[in-house]
Amino acid sequence: MSTATVRIPEDKRDTLKIIASIEKKEIKEILSELIDEYIERHKETLDLLSRPEWVELIKKGKEEVVKGVKGKTLNELED
Repeated sequence: MSTATVRIPEDKRDTLKIIASIEKKEIKEILSELIDEYIERHKETLDLLSRPEWVELIKKGKEEVVKGVKGKTLNELED
């Protein structure tokens, strides 16, 4: 596994060290858990962005919002 250097502000680093000490974990373990959680939370977004048809629909929707196109109410949407 390759490594990366991460710059963490001193106050956050100090707090992280305290938490790691209390939990009897290494900082790298905590950071790895945080990264895994972050990736998991964004998997759906990555999945949508990997589909060209969805990306196109999202772009079209954003353009309509900028133009002030009136959207549909929840009752008007198809199931």
